[in-house]
Amino acid sequence: WLAAGAKLVLLDVRRRKAYETGTDILPGAEWRDPEKVTDWAGTLPRDAEIVVYCVFGHNVSEDTAAALGSHGLKVNALAGGISAWRAIGAPVVARPA
Repeated sequence: WLAAGAKLVLLDVRRRKAYETGTDILPGAEWRDPEKVTDWAGTLPRDAEIVVYCVFGHNVSEDTAAALGSHGLKVNALAGGISAWRAIGAPVVARPA
């Protein structure tokens, strides 16, 4: 999607404690509280590809993706989460304070 220039929304949906104790984030990502997904789902663009990620790409990102999908959004969870992203040497940036 990135190489094709697709309109992409990248969301870090790690639980608050995991996000706040972490030191990095994927470039261009924005943190959203997965526990409040129904509160913010309606703010996302309907014409964009949405990618969510958590620590390991399991329940948190999968549940958030399912919730967003139920709102009619095009969403995928990043396989392996930020841990797998780091493991392949993909870029990360410092987490905003």
